Amino acid sequence: MKYVIGWAMLIGVIGAVAPGAGHAEQISPRRLLEVMELGNPVVSPDGTRVAFRTLQTSIERNTYDSIWYVQDLGATSKPLRVADGGIPLREYATGLVLPEPAVWSADGYWIYFRALVDGRVAVWRAATDGSLSEPVAHDPADIRKFSIGDDGRTLKYSVGATREQVIDAEQAEYDRGVHVDENVFIGAGLFRSSQLAGRLATQRFVDDWFRTGPLLADAPERWKAVDLGTMAERELSGSEVPAPEPTTADLFKNRPEPWKWERNPDDGRIAVLTRVGEQGGLQAKPDVELSMLPGKGADRPVTCRAELCAGKNIMDIQWRPDSDDVLFTVADRQAGRAQSIFRWNVASGEVQLVVHGRGLLRGSSQRSHDIPCGLSAAVLVCVTAEAGRPPRLEAIDQATGQRRVLFDPNAALAVDIAATVPARLVRWKDSSGREVTGWLFAASRKEGAAPPPLFVNFYTCDGFLRGGGMGDEWPAISMAEQGISALCINGNPAHFDVEKYYGQGLEAVETVVDLLASQGEIDRSRVGMAGLSYGSEATMWAVIHSDLISAASITSPSVTPNWYLFNSLRENFRKTAKSNWQLGLPEETPEQWKAVSPAFNLDKIKAPLLFQMSEQEYMVALEYVIPLINRHQGDLYIFPDEPHIKFQPKHKLAAFERNLDWFRFWLQGHEDPDTAKAAQYKHWREMRKQHCAQLADKGDSLLLYCAKR
Repeated sequence: MKYVIGWAMLIGVIGAVAPGAGHAEQISPRRLLEVMELGNPVVSPDGTRVAFRTLQTSIERNTYDSIWYVQDLGATSKPLRVADGGIPLREYATGLVLPEPAVWSADGYWIYFRALVDGRVAVWRAATDGSLSEPVAHDPADIRKFSIGDDGRTLKYSVGATREQVIDAEQAEYDRGVHVDENVFIGAGLFRSSQLAGRLATQRFVDDWFRTGPLLADAPERWKAVDLGTMAERELSGSEVPAPEPTTADLFKNRPEPWKWERNPDDGRIAVLTRVGEQGGLQAKPDVELSMLPGKGADRPVTCRAELCAGKNIMDIQWRPDSDDVLFTVADRQAGRAQSIFRWNVASGEVQLVVHGRGLLRGSSQRSHDIPCGLSAAVLVCVTAEAGRPPRLEAIDQATGQRRVLFDPNAALAVDIAATVPARLVRWKDSSGREVTGWLFAASRKEGAAPPPLFVNFYTCDGFLRGGGMGDEWPAISMAEQGISALCINGNPAHFDVEKYYGQGLEAVETVVDLLASQGEIDRSRVGMAGLSYGSEATMWAVIHSDLISAASITSPSVTPNWYLFNSLRENFRKTAKSNWQLGLPEETPEQWKAVSPAFNLDKIKAPLLFQMSEQEYMVALEYVIPLINRHQGDLYIFPDEPHIKFQPKHKLAAFERNLDWFRFWLQGHEDPDTAKAAQYKHWREMRKQHCAQLADKGDSLLLYCAKR
C-alpha cells in the first residue's frame, strides 16, 4: 500500500555539549532510572523565593528520597535544602505520585506540607532558612487536607478513620472472611495487597471505575485545629469547619459541564475550559474553548475569541495574581505535544504568548497529574523537560518571557544524551490521513552499516522519555545507544469504536516504519513494540493483525472474559465496557469478543511476547498469556505489590534491564555475557527454537530471527 506521509527532519540536539567534552558516559537503564524528578513549585507571598520538592530513586533501599528546597529567585542563588519530604504519597490503583504543594506562611518564614514519615501522614513545617523541620499536626488518623488560617496562627486539618481502626477492619475481614460485593477488587488480592501509605494495605474500589482506596475510606470527615504558637490541638465545632469547595454542579447549574475550571481566589471569577466541536465517534469533543464566568451561577460567559485561543489544545488554566489575566497552557500536537503558556486578559480580550516550550512546561516532571507552574504576579517557576533532556527548574519572566535556569541536577545526563543519541521530532500521516507525531532516538551506526532495528512505544510521549514514554518501563535511550533506534509515538484522540481506537496504533506504526525504512534509517524486518495500558492493548492488536512486529513487550492486560467477569458486579463498569469496548457478557456480544480480545485470536499471534505485569492486574490476562507460554511464545514475570504503573525502584530497574535484554535478543541476536542472566538466555533460546519449529510446521513465513538461526 502506498502511504502519503509528511516528514519533519531533525529539529536540533536536545541540550548542549561542553567544549572539549570527552566520550559520554554510558546511558544505562540504571542511570535513567536515577534521574532526579522535580515538582510542586510554589512562589512565596512576596514573590522572591520558590519552594519545590525533588524525588530521587534509591535502588538499594527500594524507595525514593523526597526533599524540600527553598531557592531565592535572584540571579546567583542556589537551592537550600530545608526538609525531608517523607515517602511520596501515591494513588492506590495507579501508583502515581500525588501532587503535594507546600503552603507558605504569610511572613515567608515557614513552609507547611503533608508528609508520610514513620508510617503516618502528618503536616510538617520547615523554616525556610533551613534551621528547623518538625511535625505540627499529627493524629491517630492520617491527615487528608489542611489549611492555614487567615491570621496565620491556626492550622486546620481533616481526618477520617484512625490507622488503628483501618488495621482492625482489615484483620476483622481476614478473620471472618471477605464479603464479595461491588467494592472488592477481584483479582488484585483481598488482604493487604497494595504497598502504599507506607505499609501493605487492603484496598477497595471507591468509585465506579478503577480508583481504589483503603478500607473505611468513606468514614465521616472530622476537622481539628492546631494553635501554631502553643501547639495545642482541639476539635473544631461545626461553625469553624472550612466551607467545602464548590462542586461543578454548584457553579455551573445553567451551563454545559466544563472540562476544567479554576476560581480566582480574590473575587470568585471562574476560568473555564469546555470541550466543543463535532464529537463524531470520538470519546471526547475534539476542541477546547476558553471562557470566563463572572461568578457562581452566571450564565453569560466571556469567551476568548483571539486567534491564539481558537482551535488550540488547551491543557491547563490558572489566574495570574492581582490581575485580570488567565494563564493557559497549550500542548501543540504538531510539535510532539510541546507546551507553551499564553496570557489572556479577560477585560480587554488581548492574548499574548508568555513562553514557548519544546517539551514539558508545568509544575512537575512526572506525567501523573496536571500540576501548574508556580507563579506570582511577575514570574512563573516551571519544571521543564524534553524528550532527550531530563528535568530542570526554570524561572520565566511573565512580561518578557525571558527564561533562567534555577536548578539543573541532571545536567551531566543531558549532555551525554545530546552527544550520543539526541532526540528528534518526527511527523507523518497515517493511512487514514491523521497527523501523527513521535520522538525518535536514532541508533548511531558506521557508514555503510546495515540499517538498525526499530523499537516503538505507543501511547503518549510527554516530557523526558527516560522509560520510553507513558509507563516508563522501556529504556529507549539505552536501546538507541546499544544499536536499536527507539521511537515514542503519541496516540491520537480516542474513538468509541474500539477497533478504530486500537487500529490507529497499528496504522501509525505501519506508516512510520514505511517512512523510516524508505529513508534507509531502519530495518523494517526487525521491529519491536510495547506500551502501557492502552499502549499494551494497541500492541496486542498490532501483533494479532500484522506480521510487522518481530517481538513485543506487554505490561498491562487486554480485555478478556475474566476481566469482564471479575468486574461485572459494578454497574458503571458494565456501562463503560459497553460504550468503550462494545462488550457485554461473552454470550451477549460473542462476535465483538472474537474481534477484540487476544483470548480469541491466539492463532493469529506469531511474535514472541514478554509479559512484565503487576500483581494487581495479571490474573485477567492469563486466558491468553498461559497458552502463549505453553507454546513457547510468551514469557511472564509478575511484580508483587504493584498497581497499574510499577513504582518500586528494584522492580522498575528489573523491568528496564529485562526489556533491554529482550529486544536486543530478538532484534539483534545479542546476549549479555553477565553470568547472572544465563538462565534467562537459556530460556529465551529454547523459546526461539520451539517457536521457530512451530512456525515451520505450520508452513508459515518465518520471521527473520528464525530464518537466520
